[in-house]
Amino acid sequence: MFALMLPAAAARIARGMRSLCLVAAATVLAQPVAASFETRATAAYVIDLGTGAVLLEKDADVPLPPASMSKLMTLTMLFEAIEDGRIQLDTTFSVSTRARLMGGSRMFVEERHRPTAEDLIRGIAVLSGNDASVVVAEGLAGTEEAFARLATERARALGMRNTTIANASGWPHPEHRMSMRDLAILARHIIESFPRYYPYLSEENYTWNNIAQDNRLPLLAAGIGVDGLKTGFTSEAGYSLTGSARQGNRRIVFVIGGLASERERAEEAERIINWAFRQFVQRDALRAGDRLAEAEVWMGEAARVGLMVAEDVELLVPASVQGGLNGEILYRGPIEAPVRRGQQLAELVISVPDLQDVRVPLVAAEDVPRGGFVVRMRNAATVAMRRIMGEAAVF
Repeated sequence: MFALMLPAAAARIARGMRSLCLVAAATVLAQPVAASFETRATAAYVIDLGTGAVLLEKDADVPLPPASMSKLMTLTMLFEAIEDGRIQLDTTFSVSTRARLMGGSRMFVEERHRPTAEDLIRGIAVLSGNDASVVVAEGLAGTEEAFARLATERARALGMRNTTIANASGWPHPEHRMSMRDLAILARHIIESFPRYYPYLSEENYTWNNIAQDNRLPLLAAGIGVDGLKTGFTSEAGYSLTGSARQGNRRIVFVIGGLASERERAEEAERIINWAFRQFVQRDALRAGDRLAEAEVWMGEAARVGLMVAEDVELLVPASVQGGLNGEILYRGPIEAPVRRGQQLAELVISVPDLQDVRVPLVAAEDVPRGGFVVRMRNAATVAMRRIMGEAAVF
């Protein structure tokens, strides 16, 4: 174990580094996550995108009715079709009677209309149009049922393990389910993969068919950094929200569900945003090339190899943490030569109070070629001596 000071670099790591821990397996239990925050949501998930730190989990992997939040999957399929060149922003879509007759929140498209892909993005992102969602599904896959199968497959490919898409709009269906974690994965994918289209999700209003409507997303004008994604509501699901907020160089994604009213949803979202940005701080911890320790090498020209950090490491820590953090380096050893510079050999596990342990890959700081005849003979003699000593001890 050793202490990692914050802010930190290799030169700032405590000199007790030689107490490096050698273990047969690198398994460490994670710290409990953010137990200090109590949310009124029945399910919730909050992640800091810059560091990947999970700030809050509450029934995050339970498949639940996502309501209109699942329209983020419909938007994703539309964004990907545009990026793949299958359609363009000005490609027009036909409107079926089935789409026009959709209830709930609507864009108010009619069969005589030929909305473009850009119109439909706004119709879904700003107006939460169930009708617009069906238009997109039918335009991309022929039928909404075929679209649902494709969307479920795409969700699985994105790592959304607890998602089953039954329709394009989030209309109540017994098999239409998504987890809070899956919605956060989807939100992150949209933010990072489609920066060109993400701003549509924060547009405050849109007019179609001479009907002006406001964005249903709360807190857009609250001055706390909210800049997009999607609300949801059904009587079964309650009031829910997949949102993102940015303050300074930090961005969080938060997903909350099962709230009792629009007001409670907005209040809970603001509580979470304030807590996430005020109770946690991002700090530089390590820099690429920092050499932290050495590992024993077997049958190499050198007996040891340096272990260094491959990339800069930033940590999110509770604001109350002012001192150092405990860390442990884990690897299977000795490491057999040859060793290549940059080869991953070990893992630094940093314990952060109230958050999951942070795992940092450590790589070889230099090449260690396999030794020649003299090295092999020396190692053989070492093994023989250890066996003799072991047998003597047993005798």
